[in-house]
Amino acid sequence: MSSRSYTNLLDLASGNFPAFGPPRRRLPRVMTVPGTVSELDDDQANSVTSDVPSSIAQDRIIIVANQLPVKAKRRPDNKGWSFSWDEDSLLLQLKDGLPDDMEVIYVGSLKFEVDPNEQDDVSQTLLERFKCVPAFLPPDILSKFYHGFCKQHLWPLFHYMLPFSADHGTRFDRSLWEAYVSANKLFSQKVIEVINPDDDYVWIHDYHLMVLPTFLRRRFNRLRMGFFLHSPFPSSEIYRTLPVREEILKALLNLDLIGFHTFDYARHFLSCCSRMLGLEYQSKRGYIGLEYYGRTVGIKIMPVGIHMGQIENVLSLADKEWRVAELRQQFEGKTVLLGVDDMDIFKGIDLKLLAMEQMLKNHPKWQGNAVLVQIANPARGRGRDLEQIDAEIRASCRRINKEFGRPGYEPVVFIDRPISVSERIAFYTIAECVVVTAVRDGMNLIPYEYIVCRQGITESESSSEPSGPKKSMLVVSEFIGCSPSLSGAIRINPWNVEATAEAMNEAISMAEPEKQLRHEKHYRYVSTHDVAYWSRSFMQDMERTCRDHFRRRCWGIGLSFGFRVVALDPNFRKLNIDTIVSAYAKANNRAIMLDYDGTVMPQAAINKTPSAEVISILNTLCKDPKNIIFIVSGRGRDSLGKWFSPCEQLGIAAEHGFFLRWAGNKEWETCGQTTDFGWIEIAEPVMKLYTEATDGSFIETKESALVWHHKDADPGFGSSQAKEMLEHLESVLANEPVAVKRGQYIVEVKPQGVTKGLVAEKILSSMTQNGKQADFVLCIGDDRSDEDMFECISALTRDILSNSPAVFACTVGQKPSKAKYYLDDTVEVITMLEALAEVSSPPSSPQMGPTEPS
Repeated sequence: MSSRSYTNLLDLASGNFPAFGPPRRRLPRVMTVPGTVSELDDDQANSVTSDVPSSIAQDRIIIVANQLPVKAKRRPDNKGWSFSWDEDSLLLQLKDGLPDDMEVIYVGSLKFEVDPNEQDDVSQTLLERFKCVPAFLPPDILSKFYHGFCKQHLWPLFHYMLPFSADHGTRFDRSLWEAYVSANKLFSQKVIEVINPDDDYVWIHDYHLMVLPTFLRRRFNRLRMGFFLHSPFPSSEIYRTLPVREEILKALLNLDLIGFHTFDYARHFLSCCSRMLGLEYQSKRGYIGLEYYGRTVGIKIMPVGIHMGQIENVLSLADKEWRVAELRQQFEGKTVLLGVDDMDIFKGIDLKLLAMEQMLKNHPKWQGNAVLVQIANPARGRGRDLEQIDAEIRASCRRINKEFGRPGYEPVVFIDRPISVSERIAFYTIAECVVVTAVRDGMNLIPYEYIVCRQGITESESSSEPSGPKKSMLVVSEFIGCSPSLSGAIRINPWNVEATAEAMNEAISMAEPEKQLRHEKHYRYVSTHDVAYWSRSFMQDMERTCRDHFRRRCWGIGLSFGFRVVALDPNFRKLNIDTIVSAYAKANNRAIMLDYDGTVMPQAAINKTPSAEVISILNTLCKDPKNIIFIVSGRGRDSLGKWFSPCEQLGIAAEHGFFLRWAGNKEWETCGQTTDFGWIEIAEPVMKLYTEATDGSFIETKESALVWHHKDADPGFGSSQAKEMLEHLESVLANEPVAVKRGQYIVEVKPQGVTKGLVAEKILSSMTQNGKQADFVLCIGDDRSDEDMFECISALTRDILSNSPAVFACTVGQKPSKAKYYLDDTVEVITMLEALAEVSSPPSSPQMGPTEPS
């Protein structure tokens, strides 16, 4: 019997999320003040606003992870369960960094299977006593979700292992992805049962729940939501092999803040967003952010720490629970190197053993004197690769002990049974050096724990603890997350067995004062950057990132995992055709300025020649004596003049306004401050240099400008080259009358004082000079250069415009803009212009085009 009904996993995987069958009993909303809050009805699942009233005054956080921070065991009578906190859980420890008055709710699954008949009672008990909300996954879903997609696909891939063959790793299985989606959906249902969306923060943990943000964001647009990845994030070359790569990336971009242990992991994620989604990140005042449909997704880089209090508590008991004196006696006269690792294929235990063997061969003085104690924690996964690595480790241990062992001495002590925290700490206490040779690991807190244990707790330590200066040594892989923060450690490439052997010898041979200095440096860092520091820093960044959530207007758009929220300024709204037609009909002096590419002509169009429909509409508008119509484009005057030759009364501003023509029968004017193009001889060789070095780039030569395009180049390299070119050109052209600007996939050099904004000002000023102050202004564009027009017409004074002008600055597409209005695409632009043409007045007398300035 299943606790929930899962009907169509294919629908789930494609993003058509059906509602689950009705639960037997809903969990009550958790309250911190007396009151009644209505439950969330299932038919509200498609809501795109936070429509549930707040029931609390202070902030609350819901922490969502694969497993709840609780332990459980059956009661002696086998009737029911007894629960307790799991003190080793990071989710529990991070509470120390949260505000004292912040309520914490946990949502996650349990490590054990609960009979469906007991699930309601277990849920009620956990909610009332521990503020935990359990998500019960049916056994078939759990197996495919956790042991399948998480452990066979995501976990190996995030640790840089590709399934090159059926025997090496696991080929992508669509049914496992469907189970992953359905499990994330179930977690979202549990969050929704207890959430107050206007007040709560949601903090999601690790790769098990990477598509959960989309489920929650679909329901609550303004939900404040963060995520922390506790594993590595692979380079884009590895990640891009994942068949569902974009679905996961887009789901993560529905978050407000994404946290990583190291800059490397964050850099890889940003590179994936750039290469697969075309997104570029910006750094502002030290904070990294990705602009995504008007929302800023923050990137947080902060390695997690350890819980100092817990380790110090165990330290005070270590001598009682596990006699440190016995360990000292067992290894008396020996130098102990210690390894503590999970039994998995990425921890490099076999490489560590080979390095130990090499050290004993190269430095015979350690034979009989150095001991490697290797503690192997039970494996979390399973599979053929794990069985092979386990066999190799045991074979190496036997070989080394046989070759270098003697009566009373074993160079390798292999411990593969579960050991308690206090026992592990006892080993830390007596170890001269800890060796970590993982070939890839998210963070690895073993070195941190070791440093604190070697420091001890107080001056009045147990009699078995030696007095005097503290010391510790670390040999750590450069491929683990904690490596960058341990500057006093000896960093190694674990694949280089010989170099690792020499590092181990150096660590235990180092002079005592040097060991002490390194230890002191490490302890200062570890003791101040603990788990509370990490969680406090993450929460502060989440608050900062979400500060403007309730000030902005939000729309949820897109299907499946393409769903995203567009967040816009409250005054930004869609241009209503009836409104603009009404204003147009009332006006006497109208100015209409239109960009070309992306505005009246789709960007993706191969043939850029305007259609007969566009020519007809423009001609109708131009023939109205009340109108002045201009095409304002970055294109050259030759192509624009040829395309719009049928529109004799149309004004054209080419190359962003450097060339301007008031009508088809008028001469082109030059509007730049200079006609000296000697700078081209300086700029062009520089651009050619970068073009030759950047495959896929090219130079566009205009009459007044040079443009370097890198859209078809490698995204990362093209962007890097563009940045360097910008600095190079600014340097060599410092004394020339030009402006060097970087746009989307371009670097442009053009004369100073040439912008679309100045074109708009010139057109409107000329109307005023001729006694026709504009009382209707329409300006439409789609890219960065058009923002100058929007800014200009919004800032014009009454000296240029009439007393009560109707001003419409409109961008194409829902996106952050200086315009106050938007239309979705070029089709809507043409429809709107057609509506204006229908109410235009026929010419009362022959018109020869717009009046030139006197």
